[in-house]
Amino acid sequence: MTQIAVIGAGQAGMALAARLRTLGFDGRITLIGAEPTPPYQRPPLSKKYMAGDMALERLFLRPTKFYEDNDITLHTGAQVVALDPAAMTVHLADGATVRADRIALTTGADPITLPAQLCGGQPGVYTMRTLADADAMASEFRAGRRVLVVGGGYIGLEAAAVATTKGLSVTLVEMAPRILARVAAEQTADWFRSLHQAQGVDIREGSGLIALERLPDGTFHATLGDQTSLIVDFVVCGIGVRPTTALAAAAGLAIDNGIAVDSFGCTSHPAIFAAGVCASFPWKDQRIRLESVPHAIAQAEATAASMLDAGTAYVARPWFWSDQYDVKLRIAGLNTGYDSVIVRQGDRPGSQSHWYFAGDRLLAVDAMKDPRAYMAGKRWIEADQSPHKASLADSSLPLKTLNVC
Repeated sequence: MTQIAVIGAGQAGMALAARLRTLGFDGRITLIGAEPTPPYQRPPLSKKYMAGDMALERLFLRPTKFYEDNDITLHTGAQVVALDPAAMTVHLADGATVRADRIALTTGADPITLPAQLCGGQPGVYTMRTLADADAMASEFRAGRRVLVVGGGYIGLEAAAVATTKGLSVTLVEMAPRILARVAAEQTADWFRSLHQAQGVDIREGSGLIALERLPDGTFHATLGDQTSLIVDFVVCGIGVRPTTALAAAAGLAIDNGIAVDSFGCTSHPAIFAAGVCASFPWKDQRIRLESVPHAIAQAEATAASMLDAGTAYVARPWFWSDQYDVKLRIAGLNTGYDSVIVRQGDRPGSQSHWYFAGDRLLAVDAMKDPRAYMAGKRWIEADQSPHKASLADSSLPLKTLNVC
């Protein structure tokens, strides 16, 4: 094996290519990215970068010299138009062809956009996924302007926090009965609703955007599901993402909520692998897909070893985070299937943690301003241990003293 091509130059693609070199692969590595910039971090886009607290250079995962020093051929601004599994070739929009002995797909995810009838794609209506997205809306974030944030998940809430901090008037609409409906318990939604409302965010739940009209002066007239309306200067859409699977599907690879891979990152083709947000994989008798930077890196590095026939089965240890105002939310585990939530007050003012259980088994924890709760929960979850609920709810008992089973 002398050539490996990696399609997708995000966090997973970068981690996979770098890991190949660390593991001693001395053949040709070609890393192909659709965006015109070198691989960069995405999480800060809706946080520190959009707030102006992080310079562009700090976003890049590696300096340009890294690719030269590690003999990684980096193609930026390169659109892959076809993947031929039989010939093991990658075809680019400019007519170039890359041949490889093994191929990795780290294509990430695409943002869900507003439909055309809601002005999707028009100037002044933005999504938050890429560096270009963040740069395009940067000039909009000026004190006194009015923004409508569509979507009450973490991306929408992070955008609302940045806008509010910069002095904008923010209205956030969520079609579901409450914010964070798909990812968190009511207790966590209540906590963050109170946080944002205290900062002046107007949160409209159970009331999606049903009409959006661009006015002659460039502003927008928005009509909501509760039949109220408002005028805003611009719109930020944060209603989720879909795994980028079109290339894999056209090549005949199995798709199942993402590009389906086994525990070693191998797709339905023995020489083609996938990792990161675009890939679904087996986990605890189910198939899941994680939208998490730590997972993308860990799975990509495990897949790199598998591509060199030196891998072991990847075991995901899910954890996530979100920054809003001065609050850092840390999440360990997956709360799927929970039937009860234990609320625990933290040691610091305003800190709190929410513990998800299925019966007596701990599944996940949301820790707001409480790194100790996060670390304890992560340790217990990874060891498949659970504290007693009554003891956990008693904040006078230090976490380190709790018995687990």
